[in-house]
Amino acid sequence: MKTMKLLGILTAASSVMSGCYVKHKDPYYVYAPDMHYSVALKAQEEGAMRPIPAGAISRESRPYEIVSMEEAIRNPNPVARTKDALNHGRELFNVYCIVCHGQYGEGDGTVTSMPNWPRPLYPRPPSLQSEKIRDYKDGQIFHIISMGQNTMPSYAEKLNPEERWQVVHYIRALYRSKHPTAEDLKKAEGMAEENI
Repeated sequence: MKTMKLLGILTAASSVMSGCYVKHKDPYYVYAPDMHYSVALKAQEEGAMRPIPAGAISRESRPYEIVSMEEAIRNPNPVARTKDALNHGRELFNVYCIVCHGQYGEGDGTVTSMPNWPRPLYPRPPSLQSEKIRDYKDGQIFHIISMGQNTMPSYAEKLNPEERWQVVHYIRALYRSKHPTAEDLKKAEGMAEENI
């Protein structure tokens, strides 16, 4: 019986002693040494904040400085109307705009005309094929894409300024595809005759 007591005491003592912290002078391996040997700093102390990443914009910053539509009218399109710009504008339009404005910009996108729903999810936007939009300056369309209008949100977070100008070029091309000029028709007839 005494032997059992003594064995129990020795077992308890050895388990208590094995749990004691023994600091090694030179440990053979330290996992995550930055965490193991980190300096404890309070949030307000110098060096506690992480460095600001390169290219970060402060919350107070306004990369797009034009505030009113009157200013936007005077803002010309700085992006050249090239085949690449139009193609990229078409790709962006098909990603971000087509769901509301539709394939040809007539305001018949999928969210405004869902066949199996009792009513559309969103109100129908104005047609980009209208004379009103045709008469808008490029800067006005850019301003609407940048700032949003009515139920349309701002796309400034999703599209950089150059991409927004490319979408403006594509909107112009969409209008012209439905309303060709006499010169456009002549060119199309000439191209058709060449292909015959």
